[in-house]
Amino acid sequence: MLVLGIESSCDETGVALVETRAEGGVPRLLAHALHSQIEMHQAYGGVVPELASRDHIRRVLPLAETVLAEAGRTLAQTDVVAFTRGPGLAGALLVGAGVACALGASLGRPVLGVHHLEGHLLSPFLSADPPEFPFVALLVSGGHTQLMRVDGVGRYTLLGETIDDAAGEAFDKSAKLLGLGYPGGPALARLAEEGDPQAFALPRPLQHSGNLDFSFAGLKTAVLTQAKKLGDGLDARKADLAASTQAAIVEVLVKKSLAALKETGLRRIVVAGGVGANRSLRASLDAACARRGVRVHYPELHLCTDNGAMIALAAAMRLDAGIATADRRYSFDVRPRWPLDALDALDALDVT
Repeated sequence: MLVLGIESSCDETGVALVETRAEGGVPRLLAHALHSQIEMHQAYGGVVPELASRDHIRRVLPLAETVLAEAGRTLAQTDVVAFTRGPGLAGALLVGAGVACALGASLGRPVLGVHHLEGHLLSPFLSADPPEFPFVALLVSGGHTQLMRVDGVGRYTLLGETIDDAAGEAFDKSAKLLGLGYPGGPALARLAEEGDPQAFALPRPLQHSGNLDFSFAGLKTAVLTQAKKLGDGLDARKADLAASTQAAIVEVLVKKSLAALKETGLRRIVVAGGVGANRSLRASLDAACARRGVRVHYPELHLCTDNGAMIALAAAMRLDAGIATADRRYSFDVRPRWPLDALDALDALDVT
């Protein structure tokens, strides 16, 4: 079975083709293509939803043609068209949903709406070292920071989540305070490599809360306060402040992840989402888990950002698991806000 996946939840347009294996096992990625809108949004210091939606319209079909050509397949050979149904920007989601349902209707093929975060969560199954169920998942994607217990496809239990700013937002907002521009998170991480992570004593919010929730709004305020204290001397200490900010975020993510492993008794953790590409986070978590005999799994670096491969994969794995049925009804809706722990089989296939 060939599944064409379309991702358009925010500022990346992604298309991919995966093939399920007749003998079972993880579906195989045949090809994927991605267009990032970073350059377009840089002039505005952040994502402009209307511009994002218009750019998705321009990019999605040429990307689909590229993917099919690279995979050596035709559109007519596609068995299912999957798309990101939510969460994300409403207008951007509607582009992917509309194109997917139009393709499905023109081909007489079923369509399947996919949860964006489920795509991230399952994306490490496309890596050279795929995980096995059950595991703890640390989802650090954009405005989401969550710890989940994952017992199988569609079997997710929320263990903890952010109560205000997510880790990705803390990176981006702190970067903006330091004048690093857009996208802030990667810029802050690059600058942090030149600084001293112990230069400033920044807070580690909720580190000793006794639960698995996160909070990063206070850290952002502490960065602002420190930047104001430095005044004209900020430029000379900017790398140190970036390194200290990153160290605070990473320490909280690692300690909460270890606490989740202890609470569940599991010996395997998956890290997924854009922040999962952060080198400091990977190094710290790898070291901490190695000392405890815990296996850590990540997506390939090029699949940490939003992409069509994770959407096609999530659809294929749901179909293989028998917990979703692709639908030939081609009217649709999108879910800009859609908690992952509220996802069930009906949510995933209800394209009405």
